[in-house]
Amino acid sequence: MITLVLIGLLGGLITAVSPCILPVLPVVFLAGGPGGRADEGPPRGTTAPEGGPTGRASGDGAVPLPGESGGDVLVAGPPSEASPRNRRPYAVVAGLVLSFSFFTLLGVTIISALGLPDDILRYVGLAMLVLIALGLVFPPVERLLEKPFARIPQRQVNKEGSAFALGLGLGLLYVPCAGPVLAAITVAGARGELSLDIVALTVSFAVGTALPLLVFALAGRRVAERVGAFRKRARGLRIAAGCLMMALALALAFNVTDAIQRALPDYTSAAQQKIEDSDVARQKLSGLYDDSNKELSRCEDGVDELRSCGQAPPIAGIAKWLNTPGGRPVDLKRERGKVVLVDFWTYSCINCQRSLPHIEAWDRAYRNAGLEVIGVHSPEFAFEKDASNVAGQARKLGVTYPVALDNQLTTWNNYRNRFWPAKYLIDSHGTVRYFKFGEGQYAQTEDLIRTLLKQADPSVVLPPKTGQQDAQLTKDRTPETYLSNMRISGYVGDPLLNDKPRTYRFPKDIPVNRLSLDGTWTAGYQYFTAGDHARLAFTYRARNVNLVLGGKGTVTVLVDGKTVKSVSVAGTPTLYRLVDENTARTAHLELRVTPGVQAYSFTFG
Repeated sequence: MITLVLIGLLGGLITAVSPCILPVLPVVFLAGGPGGRADEGPPRGTTAPEGGPTGRASGDGAVPLPGESGGDVLVAGPPSEASPRNRRPYAVVAGLVLSFSFFTLLGVTIISALGLPDDILRYVGLAMLVLIALGLVFPPVERLLEKPFARIPQRQVNKEGSAFALGLGLGLLYVPCAGPVLAAITVAGARGELSLDIVALTVSFAVGTALPLLVFALAGRRVAERVGAFRKRARGLRIAAGCLMMALALALAFNVTDAIQRALPDYTSAAQQKIEDSDVARQKLSGLYDDSNKELSRCEDGVDELRSCGQAPPIAGIAKWLNTPGGRPVDLKRERGKVVLVDFWTYSCINCQRSLPHIEAWDRAYRNAGLEVIGVHSPEFAFEKDASNVAGQARKLGVTYPVALDNQLTTWNNYRNRFWPAKYLIDSHGTVRYFKFGEGQYAQTEDLIRTLLKQADPSVVLPPKTGQQDAQLTKDRTPETYLSNMRISGYVGDPLLNDKPRTYRFPKDIPVNRLSLDGTWTAGYQYFTAGDHARLAFTYRARNVNLVLGGKGTVTVLVDGKTVKSVSVAGTPTLYRLVDENTARTAHLELRVTPGVQAYSFTFG
């Protein structure tokens, strides 16, 4: 369990400094700032401190002075021995950790038991954020929020009640990046299958995320205590903080923050891969819930050979089937004699979208040779449970094979899965022989599919490998190329600067199967983001060129110096066809990209 706790703690620390939590940082910073109410008058019978005006010390060292709105203005001074320390930073972070942990593990169970909408917790969090913001602007609202804490005898604890309530609301809105640790926690909570290990992992993850947030809140408190502007204008700053919180609530409600996060480089992804996707972490996070199907743990993912990984678990707990006659379910037992590929995916997952063209190609090429492809759609978010959303996105992404809506994550749990995407190969006898977490190793996976098809029917005549129908392409087609600062291959030119904008220049010569950059680009782990005057050049050998693009903007495509098309990019990242010709050839591709467009990976056919 100690190792599991360390994985959760480190995963939380990485998450707490990632772009995914940026929306809550301004609120956490301001929450540690001006405390106390600006219009709260001195209690009757109090006398002025020696050498000072009538008033009393507030919990954050602020002294109310006569002067405006109800007779008081807060002038913050340094804390003294007689004035209790401002504990608002601790209250906010404690509320966030408690709320996030509790509702991540038990939220789905509670919502299901009460028959409430899936998004109810999000709306409650937004309402609480608005109430806290109103409390900062209108002191009577803040007093109302503090009433539930009035029975607690300690005066200072009572004064931090609104800060704790703010933390509770933020915990409902706190949506960290979904790495393997959070995926394990989310699945356990969604299924209501809790254990001591899951609780320990959740608490350690929450504590890991809390530590950097606490540092940020304490920094806000220190600024409030030391900077002259805070001491002189505490009332005005509270109003400004309330307005900022209301603006944040609107941005969260209309998903404005999502666009901001997509525009920022994912500067923590490499660290997350090293910690949460290490060999030790994979073993510890796989199959946390019970000992069923533990045979799957005997196999490692992505190995270059077939192994016996135990009997294939059933595809169970399915809310609905798509792309089957009459919506009838697919029973693995009835698929004996066939080779089955089970692909776990969810339609908003960028990694899943990038892997789908390969799976669709295998389905088309090998369906008549005995391959059955089954997509298990295991949602990460509540909106991905809607059958019409899944059906629409499946059509848009070109998915025509059977898709099972695993809304309760029953099948996900049966396979001890923890990744989007994940592919499992099942032989003709129903035994799992291979699985691959995440993207990549497509050629290897296809080779193993072909081996299993031959084992199932030695007389079967297999078509050429996908994308290799052209004999010339079989020999020297340009390989798939990731635009990732950790995974890129074939790059030439100025050295890449990780996660920061840099101006690049094309070299004099770009050989075949090599690419280069010009203009301003930000090279991240998952994608490259275009800046001013961004261009990309690639000398390729293929018939067609595809590129996964995200963000919003335009990509102008030139082949051998001639403009062939202009691609408009918008919405969810997806695959775009840049070049489509009748025969394979060697050509020079140049892309002129507007700022903000994200480029993920090239594939060639």
